[in-house]
Amino acid sequence: MRNIGVPATKVRQIIDLIRGKRVEEAMTILSFCSRHVAKVVEKTLRSAIANATNKDTENPVDPEGLVVKRIYADEGRDLKRIRPRARGSADRIKKRQSHLTVVVGD
Repeated sequence: MRNIGVPATKVRQIIDLIRGKRVEEAMTILSFCSRHVAKVVEKTLRSAIANATNKDTENPVDPEGLVVKRIYADEGRDLKRIRPRARGSADRIKKRQSHLTVVVGD
């Protein structure tokens, strides 16, 4: 998933909890996590599971046997905003974004 409106450092705190776990266990952890970004990670994980199960029609993959092989968050682009300050000056605010990648396998 690209251009998530959350900094990569906050996403990494969540994805470190599910790296290397089975898919069912990872979904349970994400469903009980109180952070807002956990919903985005859960949505991306569901998409990766669906892609893995529906991609190969000749050799179907069992979703219960899947494991989160790799999951990482990279820095995305920064939205630059300006906040007015005293005496006509301004400060620049960088609203950080991130890119999330999930790889599941047997």
